[in-house]
Amino acid sequence: MLSETIAVVLAGGHGSRLKPLTSDRAKPAVPFGGKYRIIDFTLANCMHSGLRRVLVLTQYRSHSLQKHLRDGWSIFNPELGEYITTVPPQMNTGQSWYSGTADAVFQNLYLLQRSGAKTVVILSGDHIYRMDYAAMLEFHASHNGVMTVAGMPVAVEQASQFGVIQAATDERIEQFVEKPADPAPYCNDGQTVMASMGIYALSMDFLLDVLQADSTDTESSHDFGHDIIPAAMRDHAVYAYPFGASRGRVSADCYWRDVGTLDSYYQANMDLLEPVPALDLYQQDWPIRSYQLQSPPARTVPGPLGNEGLFLNSIAAGGVIVAGGNVQHSILFPGVFIDDDACVHNAILLNDVRVGERAMLQRCIVDKDVVIPPDEKIGYDPKRDAQRFSVSDEGVVVVPKGYRFNN
Repeated sequence: MLSETIAVVLAGGHGSRLKPLTSDRAKPAVPFGGKYRIIDFTLANCMHSGLRRVLVLTQYRSHSLQKHLRDGWSIFNPELGEYITTVPPQMNTGQSWYSGTADAVFQNLYLLQRSGAKTVVILSGDHIYRMDYAAMLEFHASHNGVMTVAGMPVAVEQASQFGVIQAATDERIEQFVEKPADPAPYCNDGQTVMASMGIYALSMDFLLDVLQADSTDTESSHDFGHDIIPAAMRDHAVYAYPFGASRGRVSADCYWRDVGTLDSYYQANMDLLEPVPALDLYQQDWPIRSYQLQSPPARTVPGPLGNEGLFLNSIAAGGVIVAGGNVQHSILFPGVFIDDDACVHNAILLNDVRVGERAMLQRCIVDKDVVIPPDEKIGYDPKRDAQRFSVSDEGVVVVPKGYRFNN
């Protein structure tokens, strides 16, 4: 079955709610967890699930993403018919860019047809989770439907952010509403709904037919949630696959996050610092692969003022140096330097950030190549922070890439 399946990863989103982190990179290319990019989780799932033919559909500011895939994911053997291939808009069906998730796939139907695959898995490249797609494909084959939608329970107050599924006892979807304004709880507890994860398995023949029909519908938004799923349900059986019901080889963390906002991105990173993280990055037979720069080990050293570097409940990538500073409950990406008497608490510092002496940082995200001057404070004065930086709804301060402070 896996040899007859091709995966399509949608990786062209703007990620406008993640700005300034997405000001010059696509959302799937945003760094995460000290050493990864967001897309690494989806691609690692493909690799461990046995999917060896993967198309990554790119569009928005894709250079960083394409470079990452080239450097970190050129691992499959094309002589065996394996590949991870980036596909920018080809204008095969007109002069427009991708105008929706379904349109992105439609514009590349010739690649799917040429693959000879019988089943297509549609995935998003901007979610944090681990999943054995092989288990979902077994479910899809056993139910003989034209389409399977992966779903998981979410709190009813969050349901307006997702497509909401109501399924019968045999998992056949009876109702699907994309981002309902006032969703009713469908699950037995009265407090949760089953939300679509944006993961779909479809038979190739049905996908070709439904996308061809959708392409000529002038009223369609050309989106899988808004248009394709409701169209499929009118005349065919569409099933809901409960995430985690059949886990395959992956451990039972059942963690899934759409990191579409600054606050959700920040919290997903902070989740990794829990004593027992909800997302298990340490399952030895399910590692999350990424490109890693060759760098020296992280270390703490005494600073010039004589302070010992302090590093508590944090994540540090290669090349990090804590030279007399104090780091607690934070995530440090490669090449970060923390100078003497500096304090970094509840923060995410991306590659090559340098924090000067006595600087104080809390509840902030600092993008690449920023030099924090000595005695600077970020996250302590909301009014001053808002005048200089982006601040999330929950008060997380974001310093953009390459920001230069006035002396």
